[in-house]
Amino acid sequence: MQNKPQMVEAVLFFNEGSICKEMLYPEFEAVLDGVVALPEFADRQMHAVYVMINPRLQVRAAVFFCLDFNDDGSADAGWNIPLRQLAERTGRGPDMGAGPIRLACRSQCPVSWHQMHMWDPKVGPERNDLVVLRETIKRNQLGLLVEEETPQAVPAERLQMVAEDTWYAAEAGKDAAAKRSESHEREQRQKAALLIKQQRQRITNLERLREEDALKLTAAAEKERKALQEEIRTLQQQLQQQTELNASLHAQMTAQGESFQKAREEMSKQLRTLEVSGRVEIGAAREQFEHEAQARIAAAIAEYKEQVAIRDVELAYRNELDAQLEEEIQRLKAECETLRHSGDRVLEELSRQGVVFMAYHPGAGHLTIALQDLARYRANPLAYAAAKCFVSEEQYRQWLEHYQKPACVAALSSGERCAMPLDKIDAPSRFVIGESNCCARHRKEDRQRTGS
Repeated sequence: MQNKPQMVEAVLFFNEGSICKEMLYPEFEAVLDGVVALPEFADRQMHAVYVMINPRLQVRAAVFFCLDFNDDGSADAGWNIPLRQLAERTGRGPDMGAGPIRLACRSQCPVSWHQMHMWDPKVGPERNDLVVLRETIKRNQLGLLVEEETPQAVPAERLQMVAEDTWYAAEAGKDAAAKRSESHEREQRQKAALLIKQQRQRITNLERLREEDALKLTAAAEKERKALQEEIRTLQQQLQQQTELNASLHAQMTAQGESFQKAREEMSKQLRTLEVSGRVEIGAAREQFEHEAQARIAAAIAEYKEQVAIRDVELAYRNELDAQLEEEIQRLKAECETLRHSGDRVLEELSRQGVVFMAYHPGAGHLTIALQDLARYRANPLAYAAAKCFVSEEQYRQWLEHYQKPACVAALSSGERCAMPLDKIDAPSRFVIGESNCCARHRKEDRQRTGS
């Protein structure tokens, strides 16, 4: 008995404008259930499309969605987009050979909260994802059963001759022509409306791309402006500091100049007084002044020499102390190395004797820690437990806070936490930041902000 072709569901993955992988919908369900992993998509977000294909290899419905993959190539366990329901409830799209398809994408999504997990196909002159999708389906690499378009022969015994008086039915022919003309006109109007809708969708996509580019340029300009303002602020601070330093130095020089000028004037006055008193007194004063100056100079030199000697002794003591400290550091390093090797040997001996190192962490349970992983566990136990749960350290930390106190962490307008009690999520892998630790009202507000 020959198999009759039927409508087929398939999922195709896009990668930089081309289709890199095709699979039937049962295979895709196996990927979602974790039965099959895709290592080539590890730690990536892939653009995919769910399609319904008729027996003539023509697309009848398409849903463009995004899917995240973990580090091991398994699909995100929290992904739950109803592809079939979206394909049935969405609006009309372009004609891909068998009439207008049912199209669901980011700009045309019947369910608003799934919009953030979908993407818009590019339909520009350089890249047209719909044409790539149509040509890929036509190649039939999935091996689908195809319905051949062959006319069916009518048996000779079923052929009948109509009466001669009905051979020339002019009025019936006119009615048929009028119906065909009306049908053709209606079909042309539908095609024109579909073309207008496609152009509007293309204009919407171009507007969205232009807005995204404008936002990126604005963000880059704002970042550069802030960097320049920060640099100008730094230069202004340096200039102000230099100006204050110059003013301080100028004040010191002015004060010293005034002091020297006063001393000079005083000495000149004393010299004039001595000149009036007589040359003898001048000579005596000069001699006394020279003796005092020499005494002051000698005292200053002796004081400086004493200070230099004290500094030399301090420097020698410090060098000796540095040498002792360096020897002590080397000795302590050697002792630490000896103790570390001794500890490693003790751990290895315990491991050979069958001793197992275990630790309990919520969400991961009792973990058996291998000897070679012991250093990594001691360095960051939280990151080690998060890796065992196949989640990031930040996600595990926030899940642990939620697990210990399942309450909403969203901030209210007063600055306090919402603290609304929530259902506890027992597994870190099913914990979604921003959803599992938020109440329904704050999750809705977050989706609205993300959607806008």
